[in-house]
Amino acid sequence: MHIHILGICGTFMGGIALLARSAGHRVTGCDANVYPPMSTQLGAQGIDLVEGYGPDQLALKPDLFVVGNAISRGNPLLESILERNLSYVSGPQWLAGNILQGRWVLGVAGTHGKTTTTSLLAWILEEAGLNPSFLVGGVPQGFGVSARLTDSPFFVIEADEYDTAFCDKRSKFVHYQPRTTILNNLEFDHADIFDDLVAIETQFHHLVRTLPGNGLIVANAQEASLRRVLARGCWTPVEWFNGTEGWQAVASGDSGGFEVSLAGKSQGRANCFELAGAHNRANAVAALAAARHAGVPVAVGLKALESFRGVKRRLETRGIVRGVTVLDDFAHHPTAIRVTLEGLRQKLGPVRILAVLEPRSNTMKLGVMSEQLPGSLVEADAVFCYANRLGWDAAQALAPLGERARVFDDLDDLVAAVVAAAQSGDQLLVMSNGGFGGVHDKLLAALAVRFA
Repeated sequence: MHIHILGICGTFMGGIALLARSAGHRVTGCDANVYPPMSTQLGAQGIDLVEGYGPDQLALKPDLFVVGNAISRGNPLLESILERNLSYVSGPQWLAGNILQGRWVLGVAGTHGKTTTTSLLAWILEEAGLNPSFLVGGVPQGFGVSARLTDSPFFVIEADEYDTAFCDKRSKFVHYQPRTTILNNLEFDHADIFDDLVAIETQFHHLVRTLPGNGLIVANAQEASLRRVLARGCWTPVEWFNGTEGWQAVASGDSGGFEVSLAGKSQGRANCFELAGAHNRANAVAALAAARHAGVPVAVGLKALESFRGVKRRLETRGIVRGVTVLDDFAHHPTAIRVTLEGLRQKLGPVRILAVLEPRSNTMKLGVMSEQLPGSLVEADAVFCYANRLGWDAAQALAPLGERARVFDDLDDLVAAVVAAAQSGDQLLVMSNGGFGGVHDKLLAALAVRFA
């Protein structure tokens, strides 16, 4: 079957493309404003991309169009598909019907940490010899791809609460029907589609209603929102983490290692762990609990954590020039920005951290959380914010940071200011959920010129 994917360079739809190709289908796709790592990953897999959404793509005559949730009514290719009554499905619908059916699905849901926790869980199962299939909203370093299809019964998936498609406004995760489910956290986000936190809690409740009685929910004990979700009805056993009543991870030693306990009883120790911060230890212990439900002994899971190499765009080092390190991170929600900075500070100590921020997500563009930004950036020694085409005053929002914060409408001006301020030993932490105009390479090139 020939499948043509609209919005193929999104992390989820790019993963769908890889899975469909592995399942034996011919896959093509289209997108606009493509950027790595997804564009390069698809090219390496031999999947042909078309730039834009021209109706002339109907000439490809695919058997089925798979429509990503970034595609809205008014898109010229989508309108042509509808006018001609051609066959189409959403990405989650195609995945559920063609890949997930009959498998032991392990889903990772939550506002933050989904990609890292999904990657950790897949890696633990891999090191345990279970050879899992997976679909992650990023590229785990140990695997090198965001998705793969194997003959294993286990499928690990990042279970996103964003809506499914233009024609289906339920959250993506209601399609997946996981047996093992991690509920990592739950805060207000996606202000473009949800009115408030209660609306998101309702979607999580819909997910819980699909879970079987022989499954398992691994839930964050620190989240009152998750307790409210489960209080609305739960038919599946629950194991809590990140609290006194269930799984806990306590930092131990100088190499990032930590001790793990369950109901106060020691389960073992990870001697080293590359990911910084308490939030990543919580991600890891949630993955350990979920893997145990799939039959992986905790000791095996702890050993696997020691070899986990992280995920692209999650505190990924993009380059070092004369002692100045340029880091890339996907953080865009104020909570994610805060815990990323806190984790980096805990790991590196009293070094200078220069935060380079693009408030690019739909929620941030609306300015819904602008008042939370200053508090999320307190660990940064300096903040450089790219405010191009924002609908709110970033300079006013960041005013509580005083002279530490500077706002720019021109990307080249921002790069020049960051490079002028940089000193040997500095960490330049770039945070955006998009390509950020290639700012990482621009910074590295400008640093090379300055320190030549």
